[in-house]
Amino acid sequence: MTSTAGERREATSPAMMRRGMLQGAAFGSAIGLLAGARPAKAAEADPFPGHPRWRFVFVNHVTTNPFFVPTQYGIEDACLLLGCDHQWTGSANSDVAEMVNAMNAAIAAKASAIAVPIIDPKAFNAPTERALAAGIPVFAYNADAPAGSANKRLAYIGQDLFRAGALMGQRIVQLVDGGTIALMIATPGALNIQPRIDGAMDAIKKSGKNYDVQVIATGATVNEELSKVEAFYLGHQTVKGMFAVDGGTTQGVAETMSKHGLAAKGVKGGGFDLLPRTLQLIKAGAMDFTIDQQPYLQGFYTVMEMFTFLVSGGLVGPGECNTGLKFVTKDDVDAYLSTATRYEGKADTHQVVPRTGPIAL
Repeated sequence: MTSTAGERREATSPAMMRRGMLQGAAFGSAIGLLAGARPAKAAEADPFPGHPRWRFVFVNHVTTNPFFVPTQYGIEDACLLLGCDHQWTGSANSDVAEMVNAMNAAIAAKASAIAVPIIDPKAFNAPTERALAAGIPVFAYNADAPAGSANKRLAYIGQDLFRAGALMGQRIVQLVDGGTIALMIATPGALNIQPRIDGAMDAIKKSGKNYDVQVIATGATVNEELSKVEAFYLGHQTVKGMFAVDGGTTQGVAETMSKHGLAAKGVKGGGFDLLPRTLQLIKAGAMDFTIDQQPYLQGFYTVMEMFTFLVSGGLVGPGECNTGLKFVTKDDVDAYLSTATRYEGKADTHQVVPRTGPIAL
């Protein structure tokens, strides 16, 4: 999807409002004037000088996966804001060769900047160097090269995957005192999820509690993942907890726990991402938690880094950007289920989402 910059509506001028108040308006009238003002847009005027209509190419490993719908909205919104274009390309099924081909095509087409999830520790090194040699900045998003890698990408924008796994591991330790627990992963070794399971294992080991940790590979499709999760449970019915580090397997855990009534038996469960079925089953009490890795920001912030690098001639940035995480439990899942926005990939309309009350600590 390629975006074009739309016209910006002018915000009500603060100077005009001040003049209106000074022309004898009573206090109550001034308040009424403020209350009736048109809503402001992001800026009253373009904050940047005229610039080329830069084209940002986003290579992805699962281009049709619903997880990345909000990422694409984030890309679109940032490009609309800044007056840039973008392209979404890559592989539908984590084919690294297809992703490398997409990077090479972007280099040949003289893309302004390239973003890619580095899901393989070596395959993206050479195309990254070719892009940089051609003057094309390269950023990693969603998945990064491992520590000590030879990859020369300029910065990573996404969740701190190892820390996210460690925080999940700490939550597991709080929920389960000991016994058999399953850590499930769709594709072991993939750099977008393997660091999470490594982080979880590290936290569990540091707890000093007595666990029998079973690591289960579940596969790349939702149906396969569900089948593997349920097969594990049926073969390990004394399991104390089942936890996943990817969205499809997390949904499989939730569905298996719901089908077999495991929460009522004291089995704990959790995982990652916001697939609708996962959220529905958390609300129903079938599973304890999921983790929102905020995919919208992985698109929006990456475009911002690309733009500021280019508009400043490389003087601004690049900078590492941790898009963070949020635990979602039965206590706060209603907000995700009742609100349809582009920030979570459930609507394509632009909107301001109202909220009230204190912000949870």
